[in-house]
Amino acid sequence: MNFKILIAALSMLVVHVQVAAQEVSLNIHLRGVYTSKVSLQTVEGGSIKTIAENPVIRKGEIGTLKVSKEQLPAAFVLRFDYKEKENSDPYPSERQIFINSQDIDMWVNPLYVNNPDSTWFQKGEKENALFAQFSKENTRKKEKLGLLQNFLMGYDQPQSAFYQSGVEEYEKRRRDYNAWVIAQAKQYQDVFASHAFIFQYLPQIAWKGTEAERLQSLIASYFEGMDFKDPVLAKTTDLKDWMNQYVNIYGSMATTEALRDSLFTLAGQRAIEKARMGHPVVYGWMVDYFYNGYESFNITPGIKMLEPYLNDPRCLTSKRLAIEKRLKGIETLVPGAVSPDFMLKDEAGKSLAFHKYKTSARYKLLLFWSASCHHCTELVSKLHPWQQQTKNKELADVLAISLDETETEIPVWEKAKRNLPGWKHSRAEGGINSPEASAYYVLSTPTMVLVDAKTNKIVALPATIDQLNAAMD
Repeated sequence: MNFKILIAALSMLVVHVQVAAQEVSLNIHLRGVYTSKVSLQTVEGGSIKTIAENPVIRKGEIGTLKVSKEQLPAAFVLRFDYKEKENSDPYPSERQIFINSQDIDMWVNPLYVNNPDSTWFQKGEKENALFAQFSKENTRKKEKLGLLQNFLMGYDQPQSAFYQSGVEEYEKRRRDYNAWVIAQAKQYQDVFASHAFIFQYLPQIAWKGTEAERLQSLIASYFEGMDFKDPVLAKTTDLKDWMNQYVNIYGSMATTEALRDSLFTLAGQRAIEKARMGHPVVYGWMVDYFYNGYESFNITPGIKMLEPYLNDPRCLTSKRLAIEKRLKGIETLVPGAVSPDFMLKDEAGKSLAFHKYKTSARYKLLLFWSASCHHCTELVSKLHPWQQQTKNKELADVLAISLDETETEIPVWEKAKRNLPGWKHSRAEGGINSPEASAYYVLSTPTMVLVDAKTNKIVALPATIDQLNAAMD
């Protein structure tokens, strides 16, 4: 376990940030590459959303992205999909950027987007200049703390007086460091970027315990300095990274998939209860964050755990309808229930009811997917060769339903399905909002439903090939 993930929060600060009064311009001066697409993205409840985009900026040109006042102040992810040369394939790079009420000019070489010698802002820019200043000093201060952490983690005689003196020295330096973080945030409280300082606060650790005891002490103290009453936390990108590290502590203790699901559900419940005492915006963000995670890993107990929070008027979740829909699906789509019927379209465009689709295989496997989804292509790359084995062909007939719907996505699907012979392919008009997806309460891809070919009853909702094998056995 690398205890350099120790981060934390800043307490007892009521911060007043100047809110942007008008639309703000972000002017990108492109350097060092032939051309680049530039996207400005938010992190909402753990999910990424693009709010502004310039499809092509050429070397030496200035591209402008407009950000509305309703979205400010906030921290964003600025993404570049650049071509180093005219015939190069696009390659991504990203950096965090703070935007408040000030127009920004940014000179960028996407190859070295986080290097201050290759990327800089106009003279007098406030938000990002302050964060860079803090980060530089923070790195220097944390260096010696890191050395002490390495010593405390690796020393083989934790009962010795020498080790105890190391613990005492670390604790003294940790308290001094945290006091500095608090002072910096207070000094610059009128600058939005100062809200990102809080995530550097270091919680206490039981250094003399076992590995398991250290993890438990870290969990117990993780939120010790966090002020969830501060609504601006939800506007930072750091909150997601901070919560990812918290969840990863629980993940490091999981030895089975079932234990992982149980631990992630516990992590969510504890974190949401902490945020529940804070600002409704942060409370809602926390529910959104865990819903997105549970949906990605198909953690049914976690989604069920979220249900009581939907009845709390203080919980400003943006996922209320999605969670309600998923809960309805959990209640409806159960083994033994008759699968929802819907109309399929074959390659020739002919319609056929799913229940009337006949196959000599024992099962019909519905696969809702998107060729533009990384998790989908990862699953399909394993599922297709598995299903093409003779014994599995006789067991399951795959009906792959694409939820691709944009002009960019559809050609990717058309190309991908040519490499998946032997499957029945169709595309659901409307994507995630199509009648097919709605019938099966599909909110994310990939989703698999194993159906008995004779009775049309649901056999299982496997998330992996191992679960699929177990259900058919």
